[in-house]
Amino acid sequence: MIDLTPLDVRKKKGDFRRELRGYASGAVDDFLDLVADRLEELVRESTALRERVAVMEQAVAGYRERERAMNEALVSAQQLREETRTQAAREAELVLREAQMEAERLAADAKRQATSALDGLRRIHGQRARYLRAYRAFVERQLAEIEQEEERLRDLARPEGAAAEAHPAEPLAEEGSAA
Repeated sequence: MIDLTPLDVRKKKGDFRRELRGYASGAVDDFLDLVADRLEELVRESTALRERVAVMEQAVAGYRERERAMNEALVSAQQLREETRTQAAREAELVLREAQMEAERLAADAKRQATSALDGLRRIHGQRARYLRAYRAFVERQLAEIEQEEERLRDLARPEGAAAEAHPAEPLAEEGSAA
């Protein structure tokens, strides 16, 4: 295709040879002027459209850049969300393990305290049983001494012959002190 400008068309007017039986030169000149004018319009329109296309291509490039940045941001946000979710799950698992360990420790402490309290209670029951046995023995000794004292008092209250018969081997304490 020939690169044709409006100026080339206008210059062509004088280049055609005149012939006797040819086209009417005035009509050809008018047509060439019309073609040149229309060609100028098309060139201007083409230039304007090229400029507009360039502007739009820049806009599209800008939009594509924004789209790429938004896609990257979206991917980054999704990755961050996943990382955050994973981190939260790890932290929850760690907290749960720590809580379980603390619960096990508290249960073990409570078991040790219960065992210690039970041992202490057994010791106290043993001490109580020993105390009751010792107290019973003390009370029984005291009762035995009271019975002996009562027996002596009865012996003292009997006539002297009856007392001697009841206890011939025992001298009366009062007789020795009365004489």
